[in-house]
Amino acid sequence: MENTLLIIFTSLTLATILNIILRKLSISHIIGYILTGIIIAYTFNFNKELNLDPLELIAEFGIVFLMFTIGLEMPIEKLKRMKEILFVNGFLQVALSSTIIFLISKYLFNINTNSSLIIALAFSLSSTAIVLTYLKQSKDIYTPYGEKSTAILVFQDLAVIPILLLISFLSNDTLSLNEILLKTFFLAFFIILFMFTVGKRLMNRLLHLASNTRLEELFLASVLSIVMGTSILAHSLGFTYSLGAFIAGMIIAESRYHIKVESDIASYKDLLLGTFFFSVGTKIDIMFFLSNIHYVFLVFIITVLIKALVIYILIRRKSNKSDSIKAAIALCQVGEFSFAVFALAASSNILDPNLASFLILVTVLSMILTPFIVNNIYKIASFFVVEFYESDKITPINKKNHTIICGYSTLGRVIAQQLDEKNESFVIISDNLRHVISARKIGFMAYFGHLEKHSVLESLKVEEASSIIITLRDVKQKKLICEAILNFKSDAKLIVRIDTKKEKKELNDLQIKEFINSSIETASLMVNKALS
Repeated sequence: MENTLLIIFTSLTLATILNIILRKLSISHIIGYILTGIIIAYTFNFNKELNLDPLELIAEFGIVFLMFTIGLEMPIEKLKRMKEILFVNGFLQVALSSTIIFLISKYLFNINTNSSLIIALAFSLSSTAIVLTYLKQSKDIYTPYGEKSTAILVFQDLAVIPILLLISFLSNDTLSLNEILLKTFFLAFFIILFMFTVGKRLMNRLLHLASNTRLEELFLASVLSIVMGTSILAHSLGFTYSLGAFIAGMIIAESRYHIKVESDIASYKDLLLGTFFFSVGTKIDIMFFLSNIHYVFLVFIITVLIKALVIYILIRRKSNKSDSIKAAIALCQVGEFSFAVFALAASSNILDPNLASFLILVTVLSMILTPFIVNNIYKIASFFVVEFYESDKITPINKKNHTIICGYSTLGRVIAQQLDEKNESFVIISDNLRHVISARKIGFMAYFGHLEKHSVLESLKVEEASSIIITLRDVKQKKLICEAILNFKSDAKLIVRIDTKKEKKELNDLQIKEFINSSIETASLMVNKALS
């Protein structure tokens, strides 16, 4: 007991210290958890003395909760709209990547047919845990490339089921392939039918009753019960834990509780994902890695190039070059489900244990490098193409006497609409990618960036603008932007939205032309309407 407490204490302390340091260096916290796992595994001799199955089970629920939150953002209607991307692109990506990797594995590396097939299928999968975490945190999940990447990742997670079934078939002499497929289709039909009929009623009823109690802990307990219950149901029928959680998320996405549910489980999801990456670190054999480092990197690079090329070609059929490149960069790595595939294949004597260890190292290397890749996805993509999603890298516009609208929330949208109705020239700048995409869909000229950056001020021709309207709420951000604009052009016509007199006092030292107090203006309008 004391040894277990010491391991937990050491792990938490080390992870905290490492992530504080890495955060300052702008390096993903995922690396911190993996490094913690490596250090702890060697310090406490995990590989030789301890059974890590309980840890890996807990870690797997990090993926479960992640898939549940993805399900919350994938209601049925959205999936219907994405069906071509999900099923066509998803299937083609797995099929083409697997075929090419299989041929290279069998004929270039002379690995037997069954092992080559397992390697090809496992390497065709990308990292749901890392990529979706990045897409959600960066809000890129709402961009065209983010939606396409998410759809392919969802299909890959569904593809894990037939891959695991194939391993069972290859290691099982008693059941025929037809019997296995028939059983799988029957159970898949049962779980979907049950979840969307009885399960849907039970979930909505449970959330309704828990919400009416006005006790936060009961509502949270009901959410955790739903996530774990649906996961266990799916697993008991031979599917992955995450499939059940994903379906549950899709069902709740269509209820009025989906926003609260997602916010309530966010911290638990992040903690469990941290445990997952910690467990990845415990799998790394440093000496074996160093002695085979050249082969590990070779296989990793070949896999990345193959997958990137396949994904780029698939997405490019119906998308622009920029979305295709970013999707290829986001999904070119090897994913966490490969661990399960290689472990099961090794235990079923389909893969040689040494080969399985080597393949796990390739997967671990991929997961270590992936955070660096996805966190710099725009920088990497900019070597090939630059467009309006590229933060702060805006092609100079060709405008004069135009209005610049900073922010595109409710107020910004109303202003843009009214300027458009008056046929006035304007441009929108926002650091919220969803707002930029929304404005672009309407046909407005909108850019993703930060107006306090000198390069953005130059690109938007602030010196030629007739006025700059600041619609933001955050006082510090407003002050920063106004200072930058006035330093760039001292006589700029700034019109700033404020909510209180205190805000005006904080901005009084700047040469701002106009303040619009939203509360006073709204009150005046309401009084006039009442008296008219």
